[in-house]
Amino acid sequence: MPTVKRRKYRAFPVIGSNRHVETVFAAFYRHRPKMRFRRECLRMIDGGTVALDWPVMGEDRDAAKWREKLPSDAPVLIFLPGLTGGSHDSYVKYLVSRVRNIGWHTVVFNSRGCSDSPVTSPKFYSASFTEDLRQVVRFVAYRFPESRIYAVGWSLGANILVRYLGQEGENCILSGAVSLCNPFDLVVADEDFRKGFNNIYDKSLATSLRTIFRKHAALFEEIGGEYNIPLAANAKTVRQFDEGLTRVSFGYRSVDEYYADASSSKSIEHVKVPLFCIQAANDPIAPNRAIPRAAIKENRNCLLVVTPKGGHLGWVAGQNAPFGNPWTDTVVVEYLEAVESLYRDRKSIQREQVSRKEDDHVEIACAT
Repeated sequence: MPTVKRRKYRAFPVIGSNRHVETVFAAFYRHRPKMRFRRECLRMIDGGTVALDWPVMGEDRDAAKWREKLPSDAPVLIFLPGLTGGSHDSYVKYLVSRVRNIGWHTVVFNSRGCSDSPVTSPKFYSASFTEDLRQVVRFVAYRFPESRIYAVGWSLGANILVRYLGQEGENCILSGAVSLCNPFDLVVADEDFRKGFNNIYDKSLATSLRTIFRKHAALFEEIGGEYNIPLAANAKTVRQFDEGLTRVSFGYRSVDEYYADASSSKSIEHVKVPLFCIQAANDPIAPNRAIPRAAIKENRNCLLVVTPKGGHLGWVAGQNAPFGNPWTDTVVVEYLEAVESLYRDRKSIQREQVSRKEDDHVEIACAT
């Protein structure tokens, strides 16, 4: 991984000098690559629906590359965007294109209601809910029986991914994963979310949640119980939305109980597959103090890189800055290729060992 080992991280001048400037710039001014997807909707066990977007074409200059048919056993990378994010986001499209160019299959997992994914039950998704991801991973593994499956998640998607890895432990179907901008400790993240300029992000995300909810408000008519539908429909903050809808949907007595239980920091010790965590020390939404450094250090399967700057989903650095792909794309691809090569080498060694055993058996049989 030369980008990490031999090159110093250099934030783009001016833009990278302030965490909020970098976060906002990346969200609104980063180039959005052209990309076409084929959508496949999956019905979940509880009646909910998620949308899988399979890319079919990227930028015109890469047309020849996209027309190439990938081997059936090529690795597959599943993408988990952040809260209310999806296949439309620039950071997702950039990495999809980069991974497709190295010969991997890719698919974007759009959670319920995100990126126009249909909502077919009175239940959205949450930071604690891993069942949809579990079903998606099984589906992708079924679709690609000869391939190793990997996953990458950003922000809330990263939190869900790490929780899933911890829950699956030794039985995890994934061969490796990458977590970016993970809030890790949602109690700490919630505390910081309500301070200073962070209120702007809070209100923006609450607006996105309200928009998704209002499109499907009829599903929640006269639902009863502890739901506070008016509060969710008019939420000014993410916490208000979680109080009115999320924590009730997933059986929590309070928002604080939900945040504490949903925090993926407690899952690190149970992760049994290669996991690469990338964080920015000045991230306003995924606080530096929430990173479970000790747990990551103690788990031989985990690797952590913390850049001094980067903001949230920013990382405006590298040769394509400021309008091109984030600095993390190169690092993620280097890591995935390194892990995949280790699996291939191990498989090759195992085949050689089997071959030697068979040869030994033949020699012994002849001698007898």
